[in-house]
Amino acid sequence: MPEGHTLHRLARLHQKLFARRPVAVSSPQGRFADSAALLDGAVMTRAEAHGKHLFHRFGPDRVVHVHLGLYGTFVEAELEPGGMPPEPRGQLRMRLVGETHYADLRGPTACELITGAEARALRARLGEDPLRRDADPDKVWARISRSRSPLATLLMDQAVVSGVGNVYRAELLFRHGLDPQLPGTHLDRETWDAMWTDLVALMRDGVRKGRIDTVAREHDPRRRGEPGRKDRHGGEVYVYRRTGMGCLVCGTPVLTATHQARNLFWCPTCQPAA
Repeated sequence: MPEGHTLHRLARLHQKLFARRPVAVSSPQGRFADSAALLDGAVMTRAEAHGKHLFHRFGPDRVVHVHLGLYGTFVEAELEPGGMPPEPRGQLRMRLVGETHYADLRGPTACELITGAEARALRARLGEDPLRRDADPDKVWARISRSRSPLATLLMDQAVVSGVGNVYRAELLFRHGLDPQLPGTHLDRETWDAMWTDLVALMRDGVRKGRIDTVAREHDPRRRGEPGRKDRHGGEVYVYRRTGMGCLVCGTPVLTATHQARNLFWCPTCQPAA
């Protein structure tokens, strides 16, 4: 599932390509057709993200809410000569056509037209987003410090901190030498402040690069002449999906376990049990 940096990249791109101009909206698949008809030709006033949720605002009370889920994708492209997009192919939930570009949405978990009040209510249920300027880390700390749940659970709880997925969870815990099973009540404030600062920096870097890079220069295997990471996530990481491989810091084989139906990765030496 795309993590928060991906949605913020989309929001920035859609703001640049479509905002403050009329946008043609359609639903070739038909599942969003009635809502698309209400929006077609309207001005998109803003595109923004909160955690793993994308919002296209068309005035104060019409908001398209998109959650990509596991299979959703947005593909953007420049319009062909004559200003027309190609004929739709496959199950295309929503198409946006602006002055110079178009964007196609396929396979989202959610694509719905909601009111401004509904958008505010949805956001109120979400935790603080490290990539938003209005984020308040004190609110996250208040939730974490009162909970006996493991950090591995809390960091993935979108009502606690919004936008963190499996990759950022694993990497943040490794970078701060924390046992994934450490209860929130055992975390000290100084460590949390360092974690939040680090998380903001990592996710902003993800927005810039379009991939998750968490490995410090001195630990990069490519500097030792070893091959870099090669998978669909792209960037260099310490433990995520490196089961059985040597830790980039100490050489201990990386472990994995199922935690709340998701794979959890950690180094037992660098992240000793509390």
